[in-house]
Amino acid sequence: MSVLERRAVIIGSGSALPERIVSNAEMAEMVDTTDEWIVERTGIRARYIAGEGETTSSLATLAARRALDAAGVDAKDVDLIILATATPDQTFPASATIVQHNLGCNGGIAFDIAAVCSGFLYALTTADAMLRAGNARCALVIGAETFSRILDWEDRTTCVLFGDGAGAMLLQARDVDPTDPQAPGILASRLHADGAYNDMLYVDGGPSTTQTVGKLRMKGREVFRHAVVNLASVLEEVLTSTGRQASDIDWVVPHQANFRILDATARKLGLPAEKVVVTVDHHANTSAASVPLAYDEAVRDGRIRPGQLVMFEAMGGGFTWGAALARV
Repeated sequence: MSVLERRAVIIGSGSALPERIVSNAEMAEMVDTTDEWIVERTGIRARYIAGEGETTSSLATLAARRALDAAGVDAKDVDLIILATATPDQTFPASATIVQHNLGCNGGIAFDIAAVCSGFLYALTTADAMLRAGNARCALVIGAETFSRILDWEDRTTCVLFGDGAGAMLLQARDVDPTDPQAPGILASRLHADGAYNDMLYVDGGPSTTQTVGKLRMKGREVFRHAVVNLASVLEEVLTSTGRQASDIDWVVPHQANFRILDATARKLGLPAEKVVVTVDHHANTSAASVPLAYDEAVRDGRIRPGQLVMFEAMGGGFTWGAALARV
């Protein structure tokens, strides 16, 4: 009789988007750009932009409620909320505590994680560790952003790339048989950071420096080059740690930064394009929200099904990057 292993199992997902959709044609009326220029370089055709009353916490709350509904779980059963965001409602307290109060599950653990586009991977890995350790039983892991509020709307090289939104996953601690290859749960994850590249993707403000929120700045070409190398490397790390190969993966759910990065990373690993979930065309880059947004869309349209092996990956400012493999 095998010894049971505690795992964090994904039991539900949800997402939320602002009401307003902004097409490339509308962007071309705001800055010197064209639909053709944006699509050719990024694959983006539209993005959602938060309006008055739509905040990071309000989008996160809606995504969380939809994840709870999908799993058939009451919010009062949630004892851990981790919210990945670079655009919190306030400097403090954590936006996760606002979501906690909105859901009516006060008293558990709630905090934010800041790792920009890799934030959801950092949050997922942290929740996995806490559930395995017995610090919680049921966790909401959320990625939510209102990146439109930190964009320089006169910089055509960056403002066309980003959008707003939120995605959530509900995780539950379960004891499974580790010898069963179909046993669900997060199997492995790997995270990295290298602060030497701070000036390639950053916001030029902050409470202790400029006392302002600041605007996003990016050296796109350099970010692209590092992204392909780092993502392919960390995906290989996770596969090696679990004794699996790229051909075993049913789906890759990547950070939705740029279609060319998604394509180049897949080719580097020898993964067919049809195994990669792509939402960048209609969501743009939603930073920490992009992975759970893409996952929820693929679950709800039937692409991702129970029992499949799913790889999550992301890279963002810092640089930070990571990947996680789960049987869903």
